[in-house]
Amino acid sequence: MTLNTDMQVNRIDDYLWEIPPSEKAGMLVPARIYASPAILGAMDRGVFDQVTNVACLPGIHRFALCMPDGHWGYGFPIGGVAAFDPEDGIISPGGVGYDINCGMRLIRTDLTRSEVQPKLELLMTELFRRVPAGVGSRGFVNVNRREFREVMRKGAAWCIAKGYGWEEDLERIEERGCLDGADPAHVTDYAIERGINQLGTLGSGNHYLEVQVVSDKNIFDRETAAAMGLTGRDQVVVMVHCGSRGFGHQVASDYLKVFEKAMRRYGISVKDQQLACAPFRSPEGQEYFGAMNCAANTAFANRQVITHQIREAFAAVFDSTPHALGMHLIYDVAHNIAKVERYGDGEWLVHRKGATRAFGPGSPELPDCYRAIGQPVICGGSMETGSYLLVGTNRAMHDTFGSTMHGSGRTMSRAQAKRSVRGEQLLRDMKQQGILVKAVSMSGLAEEAGLAYKNISDVVNTVDQAGITKKVAELKPIGNIKG
Repeated sequence: MTLNTDMQVNRIDDYLWEIPPSEKAGMLVPARIYASPAILGAMDRGVFDQVTNVACLPGIHRFALCMPDGHWGYGFPIGGVAAFDPEDGIISPGGVGYDINCGMRLIRTDLTRSEVQPKLELLMTELFRRVPAGVGSRGFVNVNRREFREVMRKGAAWCIAKGYGWEEDLERIEERGCLDGADPAHVTDYAIERGINQLGTLGSGNHYLEVQVVSDKNIFDRETAAAMGLTGRDQVVVMVHCGSRGFGHQVASDYLKVFEKAMRRYGISVKDQQLACAPFRSPEGQEYFGAMNCAANTAFANRQVITHQIREAFAAVFDSTPHALGMHLIYDVAHNIAKVERYGDGEWLVHRKGATRAFGPGSPELPDCYRAIGQPVICGGSMETGSYLLVGTNRAMHDTFGSTMHGSGRTMSRAQAKRSVRGEQLLRDMKQQGILVKAVSMSGLAEEAGLAYKNISDVVNTVDQAGITKKVAELKPIGNIKG
């Protein structure tokens, strides 16, 4: 097998590979990549360079990890996971990402495809109207600066208190939709200015709102699926992929500048300036952590407001109520975050960059309804191919700090995708495939064509066979909203 690297890559098993510390000066731990041989052979050189750079960061614990959806990113590879000693280790915005708490949310319904299909055009139009998408989109929730700081502190709970959701939603959100330690005092005025009008908006890039169908043949574990309210029979569900928008982007930008100066103060050197960092317990590290948690909570709130709007759109189109339509939240989980979590006898600051938490059965952090089956993991694919619902495993708790992949992973740059396909033609092709798309921008649509991504089934099968996540169901798109 030919790889896009000169480094030695040792095979641990069929789906796990390791680069030993001897391959790069400064590596403190091995770098591990989860991939089938075919996926590993197609990985870009940046993945190998970046995951080994992460292995050089101070205070790193056990391994630097990359998931099978891995590709070149900013600082960490997309799909990167690393745990650091909270006392002696660092925190790095490059290990979280610009879109802090970009994440996935999945909502079930009692509707079937045969009931939705005749009204699909009307439904997608109504969703497109109620959930603003695109660069600079503005939400309908108007808050002042004092109220926005409350959103930063309380996350999804603020939305529930304002009537944008149901109390039961909170138990089905990672950390109940609110990370401790959010401190608005460490958020800049410009970050607030960028984020204050964006609650309830999708944004652009690879963010989407998708109406999907779960058929009997695409359920792999019926008992686990039933525990999450999925019965098959062409059941309609709704998936949302978005994050903290311009607010999180500005928090990351602000602290990357702070950390570039802080590294000199603390005598830290990194292999790549995109890995700018500071000791976690330093004043700078704690200030970023407080600001990052503000952005994370705002992302939870953003997806909560979008959920409210989705429920309202369905209720209007089907002349019913969201409760009568069975529009319960299955789960909401982040995939760009840094959190202090317990593994074994210790606590570690876990960075997940384009990677999803995947806690196994029995984890006390999980709600009662999921403790027996493990945490739901929502894996978004391209808008042409479909997505997956999985659950975490106890093996992930031991091997990957309770982490797994987050999506299919790009194989083609956005510029290359736009050279390969025209948005207008893609729109027509998808309609012929039975997928109705509403898009703000045709060029933005072209950037997200299925040909720009890895095969989602190959990626999901890798984590399933590796034992760090278990497949539950495949979700097929029938309607998509893109920024």
